[in-house]
Amino acid sequence: MLDCDEVMERLYHYLDRELSEAELAEVRAHLDACPPCRERFTFEQNVLRRVGKCARQLSAPPSLVEKVRRMCDQ
Repeated sequence: MLDCDEVMERLYHYLDRELSEAELAEVRAHLDACPPCRERFTFEQNVLRRVGKCARQLSAPPSLVEKVRRMCDQ
């Protein structure tokens, strides 16, 4: 089983579902058994949800969107 430091190293990857199924299961098992890590996970999950909600309400100016597209094409 993973320890707290290992779970914290993987937390954002876990939140973004960027881990393998086995790694997801390991982190989930630790979070189920460790209240301090679960509390940190819940906090970070709420921050990401709030940022996502706020970001959907904002839009970039068309000039910025075009500049980013040009930079990506290079």
